[in-house]
Amino acid sequence: MAENKPDIKRELLNKDAPIGVFDSGVGGLTVVREIMRQIPNERIIYFGDTARVPYGSKSRETVTRFSGQIVRFLNTFQVKTIVVACNTASAYALDVLEKESDIPMIGVVKPGARVAAEVTKNGRIGLIATEATVGSRIYPKYIQELKKNVTIYQKACPLFVPLVEEGLLEDPVTDEIARRYLTELIDIDIDTLILGCTHYPLIRSTLRKIMGEGVTLVNPAYETARELKELLAGYDLLCEEPPALGGNRYQFYVSDKAEKFVSFANSIIKYGILSAKSIHIDAY
Repeated sequence: MAENKPDIKRELLNKDAPIGVFDSGVGGLTVVREIMRQIPNERIIYFGDTARVPYGSKSRETVTRFSGQIVRFLNTFQVKTIVVACNTASAYALDVLEKESDIPMIGVVKPGARVAAEVTKNGRIGLIATEATVGSRIYPKYIQELKKNVTIYQKACPLFVPLVEEGLLEDPVTDEIARRYLTELIDIDIDTLILGCTHYPLIRSTLRKIMGEGVTLVNPAYETARELKELLAGYDLLCEEPPALGGNRYQFYVSDKAEKFVSFANSIIKYGILSAKSIHIDAY
């Protein structure tokens, strides 16, 4: 956030430059959707690593290497900031990426952790996430730095990402898997549940139905967009006017299956995504 500005080496950051956003696949579109809503004048370059999804079962070294390739690709567009719209990459790679970067970056973990610490009333917070994010214990670390007398119950839900990537957002199979994953969190009476993967808000209605109205669902995608707006304002990088018509306002890139991505993206983002380009990310 603005009061904790990192040192920026690039002399002239252009407020009219785009924001770079990346994820392991389609989940980061939940973050893009929130950026479009909350800071609508901004241009966005999105990369989804659809050839190598999921990240949650991969090692720290692999996720960090993949993330570095993607950051180098996004920097070819002279982006003014990068949003790591993947909890696993935020947990495993963000610290390394920030040290190597000359532009500000933001991940999705800290915004979600902060809100969970703020909203819990009984101090029993659930986290559903990938195996990698759960194993990193990054959410408990941040939450307990903010609020000591809380207990965080973590649950890896590895099947959610492939279910979302296959478009099974409202399907009996997804309902059944979700019930199996969430039963133990219901039994221990959590009052807050962090959707600790950017894919998970796409099955929010299923999660809400199973957890009930008494549990607050924390969507880090929403909170990340809010903190991104504050970060850009702190650097005087908020775009003051919308881009000119035909100015490539939103550009989407993937590492595989561009047509499938476009079809899915248009069901999530109601802005008419006309195309996505497949690139060879290993070249970066």
